[in-house]
Amino acid sequence: MVTNQLRLTAAPIQFGTDGWRGVLGVDVTLERLLKVACAASQELLYRASTSLKSRTIIIGYDRRFLAPEFAEAVASAVRGCELEPLLTQTPVPTPACSWAVVQRKALGALVITASHNPPEWLGLKIKGPLGDSVEGDFTHAVEKRLSVGGVTTPVRAISTEIFDGRKEHLDGLRRKFDLPGLANGLNALGIKVIVDSMHGSAAGCMAELLGTRTVQVDEIRSERDPLFGGNPPEPLAPYLSQLMDSVKAAANKGETALGLVFDGDGDRLAAVDEFGNFCSTQLLIPLLIDHLARVRKQPGCVVKTVSGSDLIRLVAEDFEREVIELPVGFKYIAAKMLSNQVLIGGEESGGIGFGGHLPERDALYASLLLLEALVEGGEPLGARLDRLKKNFGTSYFDRIDIRLANMDSRKRLEALLEETPPDSIDGKLVKEVIFTDGVKLRIDVRYWVMFRFSGTEPLLRIYCEAPTQQEVQASLFWAKQFAELA
Repeated sequence: MVTNQLRLTAAPIQFGTDGWRGVLGVDVTLERLLKVACAASQELLYRASTSLKSRTIIIGYDRRFLAPEFAEAVASAVRGCELEPLLTQTPVPTPACSWAVVQRKALGALVITASHNPPEWLGLKIKGPLGDSVEGDFTHAVEKRLSVGGVTTPVRAISTEIFDGRKEHLDGLRRKFDLPGLANGLNALGIKVIVDSMHGSAAGCMAELLGTRTVQVDEIRSERDPLFGGNPPEPLAPYLSQLMDSVKAAANKGETALGLVFDGDGDRLAAVDEFGNFCSTQLLIPLLIDHLARVRKQPGCVVKTVSGSDLIRLVAEDFEREVIELPVGFKYIAAKMLSNQVLIGGEESGGIGFGGHLPERDALYASLLLLEALVEGGEPLGARLDRLKKNFGTSYFDRIDIRLANMDSRKRLEALLEETPPDSIDGKLVKEVIFTDGVKLRIDVRYWVMFRFSGTEPLLRIYCEAPTQQEVQASLFWAKQFAELA
């Protein structure tokens, strides 16, 4: 993984796949954040449907350093734009802001968060009037407002109305699930739930939803720590040793445990099975497709990013569901959810959205649905995934990040891959080249390598899925050498 390098010069204000983020005090300062918030608020108002009479913008924040204080300042700036900010009274998962937008028919939401990025980062996510992540044309318009210099930052220091966004979100989830029945089912299976909130804003939520006398919910890393224990609050295996150890310790005592992990702002999910194995959304999404299509019999297609596992496609097509493959970034999935009937939309990095819920990621909703699937199947997660792999084939997945020398190196490598992509990988013939987002080289079903570049820095991400762990590592090693020698 790439560690953040110290910079003293602010990067230009540019939105990535989901919001504007950067190093606090360098890229993200109060002055810059207020300008971005004003520009975003003005764009939300400008694009509002004539039928939407609201002037409310939801303001939320996570547990990062200065996030609460910056959220209050942003609320005052929104009021200075002659709009009506509604501020959450506590840190909340980002999906709680999307939920509030939909329930209150607001213009949108501004969320002060850097999501899963390193501790020294902060940023802003923008949600549209349907609770969705705004698309690229919206963020380009925000950047244009900033570039022409027409954005002022009027601040009206009037007390801002606050609301309990956390409670409203949890109450909404309670209405969508039979939580007492779910708790009883987990108890009958003897499954203990261990939650790792990674010090993020989803802390305590699962315990509050499931905490009954019939099911045991333990939680680790639930206290606020703006340093996140020294690692990014991202649900990846290298950062989850404590959760894995907790699950294994339960197994050593004869208990069956399930680990659930949320990222810093509670919109990404991963799991740890009863054996202590890390389970990314590459495995969880196929399981959820099976549950939604076979048990709940919900309609709709399956939307995945190009970096998503082939297992997602294989399970979806087994239920005769159309599969739509899109570039990396949940905003593309959200846009498709607004125009199509979607069963589920997901990305490899942990974000999952559901057509029957919100056009946005919600890790708490996904967790409850996962628990429901396990109760219905009568098996813990590892056993259930083994059955899925037996039916559709086993595959393994990994990703490495490489920091290139400079942007010129990035451009040269990108041009090489696009113009003359490799015809073989580690001696294996490439059967198909896909240019949906970067360059994806397919060797076979459940076997591919993908090169994808950051748009704002000299960073290359290399993804691989293969039938064996050895083939994954060998292919990644080959791809890394190819990139470094090109």
